[in-house]
Amino acid sequence: MKTSNFLKIAFLALPLLMASCGSKKKVVEENKVVVTNATDSEVLNKVNQNIQTAKFITSKVRFSVEVGAQNITLTGNLRMMRNDVIRLQLMAFGFVEAARLEFTKDYVLIMDRINKQYLKAPYKSVDFLRNSGINFYTLQALFWSELFQPNRSLLTGDDMKKFVVNTDSEDAVVSLEDNKIDYSWLVEPESGLIKMANIIYKDRLNGNSQLNWDYTSFEKLESSDKKFPNEMNVTLTAPKKEVKLGIKLNYIRHETDWETRTEVSNKYREVTVDEILQRFMAL
Repeated sequence: MKTSNFLKIAFLALPLLMASCGSKKKVVEENKVVVTNATDSEVLNKVNQNIQTAKFITSKVRFSVEVGAQNITLTGNLRMMRNDVIRLQLMAFGFVEAARLEFTKDYVLIMDRINKQYLKAPYKSVDFLRNSGINFYTLQALFWSELFQPNRSLLTGDDMKKFVVNTDSEDAVVSLEDNKIDYSWLVEPESGLIKMANIIYKDRLNGNSQLNWDYTSFEKLESSDKKFPNEMNVTLTAPKKEVKLGIKLNYIRHETDWETRTEVSNKYREVTVDEILQRFMAL
């Protein structure tokens, strides 16, 4: 597949993700939470105990995208700084950066290195982000395998009471309902590791959209007794589209010697959200 076609597919994943879910990150002030049911409390406490204490997580990445019959696999880099930035760089031919996705607390940056184009916009200026409650903390929670709630950057004890825990099956199911959006997480009861996050955005007029984010291959991070998923498989399902993303991490480190913000050269042409969406709909 041509690199330009890959960029179309890769960029398609972003708006589908943004349109299909809405939520935010969770970092609890204390590992101890107060929940009415003792079983609920035990499960949620174990989940909270898995919160990473590392401020930086960096890794080489094997990134795959599948849309219908089209699929491609590239390498790249993932760099994350807790509560500040998530950056995914995608490489063509193993050494040429083809695209960059950068999420900060204030804006989303999408760069097409091949065609010298970019989009930079605050979350609230994009309708499908604002309406579904998505911001930086949503994506951080998903990448870091954590619980979250819409429009919350920090979960308090009262926030934790809103989760419902079902332990009737082998894996515990943690769920939360918020207006048009249903959230659920599949949790291993003994370890408290999140195995899957699922978000359903309900739209009676246009049809439901769904995000499913699976976590596998958990390993302890360097200088930590907490495990982190080395593989993530994401399925984004909209009424007329389905995108599958595979993210496999290799050589996870805690590098700090990198610029946390990307400066866009004046050689790049800025495109609008409408332009990008029109391009996606034409695929």
